[in-house]
Amino acid sequence: MIGYVVLGSNDLPRARGFYDQLMPVIGAGRVMEFGDNFTMYGTSMGQPALAVAKPYDGNPATAGNGNMASIVVDSRAKVDALHAKAMELGGSDEGPPGLRGDEGDQAFYGAYFRDLDGNKLAAFRIGPAS
Repeated sequence: MIGYVVLGSNDLPRARGFYDQLMPVIGAGRVMEFGDNFTMYGTSMGQPALAVAKPYDGNPATAGNGNMASIVVDSRAKVDALHAKAMELGGSDEGPPGLRGDEGDQAFYGAYFRDLDGNKLAAFRIGPAS
């Protein structure tokens, strides 16, 4: 259902540096770029993606309170690795990797962090430990 999510940045070169190192942890990279204003990350065109951009209206980017972009991955190890890499790159912790709720076929394992501009992200996997 979601095609892509755009997160605002006031320092796109810094944001690109963060995401250029973060996204390969889950097999993603740059899939689209428009000059100095917009960069999209994903696994391929036509798949859900995450972009960082300067606001179109020219006003400063601000992180939304209550807004969050979530990245689905195929293993709990990737949740752990993405969170760890975000911390290594200067992101801030919003909730360490772990099980939320009960274990089982529909278990939710997630981690939460903010990027260098304060945008909140989650990495998660649905399913039993494997």
